[in-house]
Amino acid sequence: MSIVLAVTLFAMLISGCGGEDQNLEQAEEDSEEIMIQEEAFGTLDDGREVSLFTLTNSNEMEVKITNYGGIVTSIRTPDANGNLDNVVLGFESLDKYLEGTPYFGAIIGRYGNRIADGEFTIDGTQYELATNDGNNHLHGGEVGFDKVLWDAEIQDDNSLKLTYLSEDGEEGYPGNLEVAVVYSLTSENELKIEYEATTDKATPVNLTNHSYFNLSGQPDSTILDHELMLNADQYTPVNDELIPTGELADVEGTPFDFRNPHAIGARIDQVEGGYDHNWVLSRSTDDSLFHAATLYHEESGRQMKVLTKEPGIQFYSGNFLDGSLKGPDGTPFVQHAALCLETQHFPNSPNEPDFPSTILEPGETYETTTIYQFSTQ
Repeated sequence: MSIVLAVTLFAMLISGCGGEDQNLEQAEEDSEEIMIQEEAFGTLDDGREVSLFTLTNSNEMEVKITNYGGIVTSIRTPDANGNLDNVVLGFESLDKYLEGTPYFGAIIGRYGNRIADGEFTIDGTQYELATNDGNNHLHGGEVGFDKVLWDAEIQDDNSLKLTYLSEDGEEGYPGNLEVAVVYSLTSENELKIEYEATTDKATPVNLTNHSYFNLSGQPDSTILDHELMLNADQYTPVNDELIPTGELADVEGTPFDFRNPHAIGARIDQVEGGYDHNWVLSRSTDDSLFHAATLYHEESGRQMKVLTKEPGIQFYSGNFLDGSLKGPDGTPFVQHAALCLETQHFPNSPNEPDFPSTILEPGETYETTTIYQFSTQ
């Protein structure tokens, strides 16, 4: 049976000279009813039940999330004419995810992106990880966070909290890592993702979300006509295995320059294999939210801004989609049918001492936030 939790949000008024009327008006504007619905989504081979959670706001924006892999299965948001469409690639049944996907919509960890040769050293001890991407380790290994069942809790503040204990030695990583990921849908049509983790041994941590976006809402189209802005003066060049060389290169004069928005397809042919690179965000050293990217689709009028506390963002142009996977209506997901904008620390950071550190020590707390903000133009 479905469980529906209606949470009424309201602004708390505080006493102050001359501000009570404004606070009351703001409270009335912000007050709304948010619906969170939980339903059965399937059963794993070991008998554990999987749930699907639907978050809806008063603008009729709808986000569906399953606690298997923390996967965002769909995001329905209006276009400039008010028509609702799903703007991410995904499926309507658990079985399709169990058959295997290229990380559609999932939480990625312990380490998002690649670690060269599946190895790193901490305090003189070398650790060996699964090499599930040629010679390298990718997105947490054979059974990363995208393939585990998370504990789920609907919280009073209109958020969905997912928790998972990654045990010492899982996929070769040291330390018991306790992870929490909180998904929130706001009245401003924002999908907010907050990550937190603690460990009892030093370990690399680099968490992200791997949603595939196509703002047209039509998965039979491609994202080559989408305009993209990346707020980055530099990127990290890679070798033929997509491992960073360690260099921070200027984007100026290259097909990696997205400082001014332009169509993704305009220069993609100049990049061998398509875009699958990390951009170095042009942010200060603090950990405040930073406007990392803007994606725009002219025909639908949809726009998505990406705000993050991370130092980098991976733009992946869906190069390996080949039509073998199909959407719920049978539409094949062809090459460039969608793109990813994965906020992150840099790939292979455990082996690059000049990159921002990804090592979490005991007694520290890993905390980061990313917001995907949807609007229309």
